[in-house]
Amino acid sequence: QVQLVESGGGVVQVGGSLRLSCAPSTGNFSRYAMGWFRQAPGKEREFVAGIHWGGVSTFYSDSVKGRFTISRDNTRKKVDLQMNSLKTEDTAVYYCNADFSHVPVRDWPGDYWGQGTQVTVSS
Repeated sequence: QVQLVESGGGVVQVGGSLRLSCAPSTGNFSRYAMGWFRQAPGKEREFVAGIHWGGVSTFYSDSVKGRFTISRDNTRKKVDLQMNSLKTEDTAVYYCNADFSHVPVRDWPGDYWGQGTQVTVSS
């Protein structure tokens, strides 16, 4: 069983930045393709960003493209989500996601989930 541990959530004002991190508690990190999803109150969980095993390819939802950056460090065994120019509509619980066989993307999340970290953007 893969456990994903997120960190870095919090409260930030509109226009500010936050950096989320996620690391698996077990296993060979380089075997996982990684991603981030989020769920706002009263809404379905939605895809945010995904990254290839080696970090060669990245994928973003249209709503965050140009503002968020997903990256990974296979030596330090973690994936980050740098969030800039935050908007109130970015307020959500953010979930780390992983899979051995495919990059998590919209409509095809990975099999493994973290417990989530709250991001609140205040106006």
